[in-house]
Parts: sequence; structure tokens; C-alpha cells
Amino acid sequence: MHQTKEHGSYSMPFIVITTLFFMWGFLTCMNDVLIPHLKVLFELNYLQSMLVQFVFFGAYFIGSVAYFVVSYFKGDPINKIGYKNGLLLGLVVASIGCFLFFPAARYASYGLFLGALFILGLGFTLLQIAANPYVSLLGKPEGASSRLNLSQAFNSLGTTIAPIIGGFLIFEFFAVNGEITAEATEIPYVIFTGVFLLLAALLYKIRLPDFRSEETSEKSLGALKFPQLKLGIFAIFFYVGGEVCIGSFIINFLEHKDIMGLSESVSKNYLALYWGGAMIGRFLGAISLNHHIAGSKKVLFMVGTAIAVFLLIFAIVDLSFDQMSVFLILIGINLIGFFIGKAAPARTLSFFAMICIALILLTIFSTGVTAMWAIIGVGLFNSIMWSNIFTLSIHGLGKYTSQGSSLLVMAILGGALLPLIQGAAADAVGIQKSFFIPVISYLYIAFFGFFCSARLGDVKAANVAGGH
Repeated sequence: MHQTKEHGSYSMPFIVITTLFFMWGFLTCMNDVLIPHLKVLFELNYLQSMLVQFVFFGAYFIGSVAYFVVSYFKGDPINKIGYKNGLLLGLVVASIGCFLFFPAARYASYGLFLGALFILGLGFTLLQIAANPYVSLLGKPEGASSRLNLSQAFNSLGTTIAPIIGGFLIFEFFAVNGEITAEATEIPYVIFTGVFLLLAALLYKIRLPDFRSEETSEKSLGALKFPQLKLGIFAIFFYVGGEVCIGSFIINFLEHKDIMGLSESVSKNYLALYWGGAMIGRFLGAISLNHHIAGSKKVLFMVGTAIAVFLLIFAIVDLSFDQMSVFLILIGINLIGFFIGKAAPARTLSFFAMICIALILLTIFSTGVTAMWAIIGVGLFNSIMWSNIFTLSIHGLGKYTSQGSSLLVMAILGGALLPLIQGAAADAVGIQKSFFIPVISYLYIAFFGFFCSARLGDVKAANVAGGH
């Protein structure tokens, strides 16, 4: 049972926490801009350039394991120091990680860049651990899912605009005579340092409700006796790994002469569409899985939302309507997919995974605009995977729910390892054929969806959203 020492409006705390969701979405997607930049700057092969994702998402794993061990033996640290102090610590660590880009750029050291990214990842790990449950507590329990989905939507907004703003700053605004230099990352990440410190100061000044749990943790791994959790850990591993693989390679893929031969400054707009597709799909998923909306209204809400968010993305990216017209067709297919899924999380998950497999195979075996739009379209069908996998995995865990959740967060390790494997594959067989690595990811996710559909039935998921 959680208790609060502060009462009143939760609006300001919710706005501040949702801003954190936006910022870690933005900075996480900045890695996709950094990869091609650092690849050229340090003359790296694909495997070496994927160390960016390896150290960043590896920090999630190491931080989560450390937190789990401390929680196992000493009790939950956040419960002891409070959510506010946990968030402040995460912001300070993240700001240090951003500031370390300054010496990394000055000394033009790839090792220092990787070290900065690792510390940034540790800061985001602390923010994830504290912010996700805190949002669910800021209000009535029946509104927890809605609040989490809203915060997650702003996380997706961050991942959508990061390629546009970050790409402009690094590839154009701070580039010297159009040349790629280490110094191009200096000022952007110093600005990010200031933003995190400003958020920390704001968070320190405002009064936040203080939630504490009276429950005591058990020294056991009882969560692992549930087969859906054991399989779900691998599903999260493959989902995060597959999604990050694609985002990491899109700019380099579209630069390839046999695909589109686009420049980095143009490719970043299509990367924004990949992440923007996830934002559209998450809004649609929130409506589709809401069992309190009548069928006819649900259709109208979903179509209206899809159009509204498409127009928002259209306003953000530097592309004409003609250049984005195929994206509308993909959105239509996404809507049809939701209607086929019939608000059943397991069924929708497996169906979307199969569509992702088909799109990636089309990417591998085609060229030009077909290959480009096929890989961008995967973002739309990634949208509900985190929330559906997470919810299905912890279904029925009871007192082991928190333990199961921490084990699922550890599985973000997939974002560290799979891009590294795809990088090695790209060096060996070429970037286009290397996309068979995400195919394996989505094959497993499809299997997990079928398993849960058979084992758990059509679970009425709460659509727990986290963000990675």
C-alpha cells in the first residue's frame, strides 16, 4: 500500500515528469544521429560504430542489475530515499553524461564519447526506475494507464523530433564548412546539460507527493516460476534490440547508392518518420485497447487521431506531401491491423510482429523507394510492442509483479547486443542483408504473442507503458 504525505493538485508534478519522458526519448534517439556522424569522423566500420548503442543500452542493463541486487539484499532504494530524490539523482547523472561530450569533442576521442554515453545511460536508468511507477501514483488508480500512455506519447514525440533538431545541429548548423567535426557535438550536448540541470532545479523547488510502500520484499526469484514472464524477458530483449537495430542503421541504409543515395541531412527526416510512426501507433493503441469506448466511436477516434498526428509530423519534418504520401498508406495498413487485432493484446502483438517480418524481408530483397518505405513502416507496427509485451509478461504475477518488472527492464540489454551483432553482419555481408537480424527478433515476438494468446487468452491488458 502506498501512502502520500502531500495532497492537492498533481498537475505540476505530472508536467515535470512527462518532460523527463520527452527528454530521455529525445536523447535516446540522438544516438541514431550520432552513429553516422561518429562513423565518418573516426573512420569506423559498422561494428565499431554500433558500440554507441552497446555502451548506452549496456548501461541500462548494468544499472538495472545493480539496482535489483541492492533491492534484493537491502530493500528498494527508491522507497528509502523517495521518488523525488531518485529523480534528482538520475537528472544529475544524466547531466554529467551530457557534459562529458565537451571533453570528448575537444580531444576527439571515441573512447570518451562512449564513456559519456555510458554515464548518460546510467542516468536514464535511474529516471526510468523512478519515473514510470511515480506517474502511475500521481492520481487515481483507475487513471494510471491513461497517465502512463500520455507520458509515453511525449517520449515518442522526443524520438520523432530528435533526428530533425539533432541532425540539423550536428550535420548542418555546427558543421564547419559542411565538414563533419568532433566539435559539432560540443554545444548541443552542453545545451542538453543545461536543460537537465534546469529540470533538476525545477524539480527540487516544487513540492512533490511523497509515496512510500509498506510492503517488504522477499528474498526469492518467485517471479521466474511464471512461464509468461520467462518468455517475456526474451521478448523485451528482442523487441528493444530489433527496434534499435533499425533506427541505428536507417541513415546509413538510405545513404547507400543501391537504395536511395540520400545525404545525412535528408535521411534524418525519414528517420523521424520511423520514430513518428511509433508515436502514431501508440496513440492508436491506447484508443484500440480502451474497452470503455464504443466500437463506432473508437473507429472515428482512431482515424481522427491518425490524421492529426500525421499532420503534426508533417509540420516537423522537412519533406513535401508527395514525399510522405506512401506514409499515409502505411498508416492505413496500421489501422487495419488494429481492427484485425480486435483489442486483444496477444493477438495484436503476434499480428504486428508478422507484418514487421514481411516489411523487413521486403527491405532485404528490394531496392529504392520500396526498400526505404518498407523499413520505415516497421516503426508503425513497433508501437504497441513494449506495452503489450510488458503487460502480458506480468499478468497474474501478484506479489511478484515488481520483481518481474525489474527483470523485464534488464532485458533492455537487447538494445546493446543486437545492434552490435547487426554491425558485424553489415561488415561481413553488407548493410541490406544485415537486416536479417531484426527478422529473428520479430519471429520470436510473434511466437510470444501466439503463446500468450493460447496460455492467457485475450487478456484485457491495462496497456502499461514504459519507454526505453
